[in-house]
Amino acid sequence: MQRAMVVDDSRAIRLILSRTLAEFGYDVCQAANGKEALSVLEGHQDVSLVLVDWNMPEMNGLDFVKNVRADGRYGDVKLMMVTTETQVEQMVTALEAGANEYVMKPFTKEVIEGKLRVLGVLQ
Repeated sequence: MQRAMVVDDSRAIRLILSRTLAEFGYDVCQAANGKEALSVLEGHQDVSLVLVDWNMPEMNGLDFVKNVRADGRYGDVKLMMVTTETQVEQMVTALEAGANEYVMKPFTKEVIEGKLRVLGVLQ
C-alpha cells in the first residue's frame, strides 16, 4: 500500500483529504505544519505523495516544498499544494519551488482525483 501525507493546520481539511486518499488506496499520515511534516517524513521514508497547504504556522507549505526538494532523498515524492491561494503568481511560485500540482480550495473529491491521475499516481 502506498503512503501519503496530508499537511494542513486545519484538522477538518486534514480529515477530508485523508479520507479521500484512503478511498484511493493510500495509507495516510498527517501533520499540522511544514516543520512537523518534515519530522513525519523522516520517520516515514515510504511517503510517495504529499498534499500540503500553503498558509500554516511554524513552517508554511512553500518552505516545506523547498526543504523537501533540497533533500535528495525525496526526489521521487509527488508534492501537491492544496490552498486558498488563488493568484496565478502564487501557483507559479509553488510550481517553480518544486510542487508537482496545485489545487485551489474549495475543492471536490473529483478535482483531487483528477490531479492524482495527472501526477500518474492513480490509474
